[in-house]
Amino acid sequence: MVQSTIDTAAVKKYLLDIQQSICDGLEQADGKAQFRTDEWDREKGGSGKTRVIGNGAVLEKGGVNFSHVFGDSLPPSATAGRPELAGAPFEVMGVSLVIHPENPFVPTSHANIRFFIAKPKDMNPVWWFGGGYDLTPYYGFDEDCRHWHETAKNACEPFGAGVYPRFKKWCDEYFFLKHRGEPRGIGGLFFDDLNEWDFETSFAFMRAVGDSYLKAYVPIIERRKNTPYGQREVDFQRYRRGRYVEFNLIYDRGTIFGLQSGVGRTESILMSLPPHVRFEYDWHPQPGTEEARLYTDYLRERDWV
Repeated sequence: MVQSTIDTAAVKKYLLDIQQSICDGLEQADGKAQFRTDEWDREKGGSGKTRVIGNGAVLEKGGVNFSHVFGDSLPPSATAGRPELAGAPFEVMGVSLVIHPENPFVPTSHANIRFFIAKPKDMNPVWWFGGGYDLTPYYGFDEDCRHWHETAKNACEPFGAGVYPRFKKWCDEYFFLKHRGEPRGIGGLFFDDLNEWDFETSFAFMRAVGDSYLKAYVPIIERRKNTPYGQREVDFQRYRRGRYVEFNLIYDRGTIFGLQSGVGRTESILMSLPPHVRFEYDWHPQPGTEEARLYTDYLRERDWV
């Protein structure tokens, strides 16, 4: 970690601003529904702004959440790779979002950007950034996947040629359901424990990721939102959403941290879960169908750009 001036106020301002910008952009893409705001504040533990949308022309359910929480002791999920920070007081702030469109041809998307600072006794504060975004299509389109990854690559390029390949690979490895032996979707970017640069550069990278989310997602919404669909496509979408639930409840670091920390807000943490899901026993798509093509062509590690 490079020691430099830490400006938590600037990070918080950016996070609140990008939350507003993303909500504005998604409302415009939907054209009907608007986000409602639920601000919460705890006497001890922190505060946040939960913004949720639903029953829109395009968006069946979505949430774009800001939280700023404090705790007396980092939970195990945050110190597994940092045993020297076990028991340290901490502060964390971030924006996390999940969007579940109604049309099965529009992918689910997830994004998260966050800042941690731990204050272990007799040590300098230890800070790091994390985040990224990933795409979960139900029906695959090469054009959409290329656009998503090209946008991610463009966001990373000012920070070095090796940044996108490194964080793309990390995303592929992270969003993988080990018990199923399959990816959750087609990936994107994932980074954590980022403090190898100075604070200003690390913060700039987090902003680049946050600022590129709408550029990555909204054009896909626009291309697919009017695609005709029927009950077959809805059933498959809801079946695949089950994988989303499994990942978030078993592996997702943000979910686990929020529940373990004791300072998270459960309703906000679990807003990522889709509204309608199907679980089928040992179901497999028929060979040669578009549903089967999702598995053979898209749910595997690929270089999209």
